[in-house]
Amino acid sequence: MATRSTIMDTNSFRPEMAKELDPETRKLTEEREVLGPAYRLFYRKPVHLVKGVGSHLWDADGVEYLDVYNNVASVGHCHPRVVEAIANQASLLNTHTRYLHENVLNYADDILSTMPDEIDRIMFQCTGSEANDLAVRVARTYTGGQGIIVTTEAYHGNSALTSGLSPALGTAQTLGLTMRMIPTPDTYRLEIDGVPASQCRPEVFGAWMAGEVRKAVADMQRHGIAFAGLLADSIFSSDGVYPDPVGYLKPVIDAVHELGGVWIADEVQPGFTRTGDAFWGFARQGIVPDIVTSGKPMANGLPTSMMAVRHEVLEPFAGSIPYFNTFGGNPVCMAAAQAVLNVMRDEDTMGNARTVGAHFKSVLTEMQQHHACIGDVRGAGLYIACEIVKPGTKEADQPMALNILESLREHRVLTSVCGRYGNILKLRPPLVFSDSDIDWFADAFEKTLSELKA
Repeated sequence: MATRSTIMDTNSFRPEMAKELDPETRKLTEEREVLGPAYRLFYRKPVHLVKGVGSHLWDADGVEYLDVYNNVASVGHCHPRVVEAIANQASLLNTHTRYLHENVLNYADDILSTMPDEIDRIMFQCTGSEANDLAVRVARTYTGGQGIIVTTEAYHGNSALTSGLSPALGTAQTLGLTMRMIPTPDTYRLEIDGVPASQCRPEVFGAWMAGEVRKAVADMQRHGIAFAGLLADSIFSSDGVYPDPVGYLKPVIDAVHELGGVWIADEVQPGFTRTGDAFWGFARQGIVPDIVTSGKPMANGLPTSMMAVRHEVLEPFAGSIPYFNTFGGNPVCMAAAQAVLNVMRDEDTMGNARTVGAHFKSVLTEMQQHHACIGDVRGAGLYIACEIVKPGTKEADQPMALNILESLREHRVLTSVCGRYGNILKLRPPLVFSDSDIDWFADAFEKTLSELKA
């Protein structure tokens, strides 16, 4: 029997819940039948949103909510500079990259300036799925291999290729025959030679993970599959958010290169100043990828993504296969992406992620001392995981985590869960999150835990 998708089904509305809804909400959920059964809504009582500003949202009844989940609106919902950039360019021209236009070239140079010098070519798409799809094709052409390694709860997209590299979609999703999985780098539960992973030095933890890569490649070779690369984000967000210890990925990537593969750094989640320590998640770990992909945060919600790459890795693919994405890199999306980048610099979103994120984490760590259901608090910048467990154990408590989400929703705070067991609160707000927003969350979380007697 197929298991539910950890990223799609864990915190989702199901039709049998409709009888508890008010008539208008029930009507809207029923009208979604035209979209087919694959779509999902959050919450037992779905939220009908109509407006957003910064890290706040409003529903159709004018009720205000705190957004602690949305990294798509990276510089805040409806940032005026982004809105203005979109409107100005849309009033002039929107077309594709087979005509000359300055926006795509200016943005390409600007975003590459945030990366290591080795990453010197860039191509644009509309979605993260498309970016990862292209990255895998480029990696396979460069290495001559087919085998891709991902972690056990990874999510990298919904194209035919990337969904086959996304075990988080559940067992109903057929995974690629040339794909292999390595364990989640779970610093909360893993032990290495009897030592808790959270207490291991970076090189020790990295050596363990590098060993898992070697095992996966050895299995590929036994089946006649040549290794192409590792596809992973540097904080393993879908797996449950594991950004530390800093430095542990270097031995892993060294092993990937030694084995003839490349590292595709999926930066949709950890990139664009999210961790507070560096513009890119990989930079926080002190390593240089072969290929970088990103999407959602680039243009604050407009369909924009990218694949940046070392020129020597790109050349075998690009020198032989034409590539065209009709609206990847179009002038309007590039204007929005440039505005986002300008805002990140001018408003110091990295500094805000670092300072506000540290405050947020400290507040949650303090709450952990008073609520036994909080097993672990970890994260970097404004990407924090709060693991919900059965008190006195490290056993995941998904039912409690879901009840917490529903109660937070009633206290007008929106977030979701991640991880293999669906028990980890994923706290990933817009980068303009503030200390007053932390106060709102903390008050709602305290009330929630008290109401649930957690």
